[in-house]
Amino acid sequence: MDDSEDGLMMPPANFSMVWRGVFRSGFPTRKNFPFLHTLRLRAILYLCPEEYPDTNQKFLEDEGIELLQFGVIGNKEPFDEISETVISAALTAVLDVSNHPLLIHCNQGKHRTGCLVGCVRKAQHWSLVAIFDEYRRFAGDKARVVDQQFIERFAVPTADTLNMKRSSDGFPRRIASDGEPAKAQTCSSTHAEIRAILDGAVQLHWADPHAVEF
Repeated sequence: MDDSEDGLMMPPANFSMVWRGVFRSGFPTRKNFPFLHTLRLRAILYLCPEEYPDTNQKFLEDEGIELLQFGVIGNKEPFDEISETVISAALTAVLDVSNHPLLIHCNQGKHRTGCLVGCVRKAQHWSLVAIFDEYRRFAGDKARVVDQQFIERFAVPTADTLNMKRSSDGFPRRIASDGEPAKAQTCSSTHAEIRAILDGAVQLHWADPHAVEF
């Protein structure tokens, strides 16, 4: 596989490590596939309602990567608002170590991805100041007050709740490597693993994208 320009591997826009084994970015394009190949991803968590493009789906099939799709509509006043139910289900998928290494992305890697990562940070007991600072690092001058209000209001599920069966509301839309919908699964992380993440025994930190280790 070598779709890179002049042999250089190009990460997707807004790419960074969330913590070891979990990454975030904007929408990957064909030129990013060689870079994504190096991550040895098990799953991609896609936060848009639109169908995944055929080219990207083919890459996932070739790599044996599972697509977890959460149809999130971005926060746009006054009518559109991210569903807390969907974000809670996505948070469960992020904390499920059987999905790691995992890439989280939406279109730009700013708003929907920023909201989900912000909720992860809230679960990790980060201060709102630190959470909003990280959110703005990626959103830049496109930062939305409604996104930050959503993160502030988000009620973090307990470890007990996260270890229960995934939401029965149809999230996530799991696509197996053969392109067929996969059956919903329970979170395979143990209660102790989830507790360790939420209680801070596993360090979650913002990492400079140039400092990512593979």
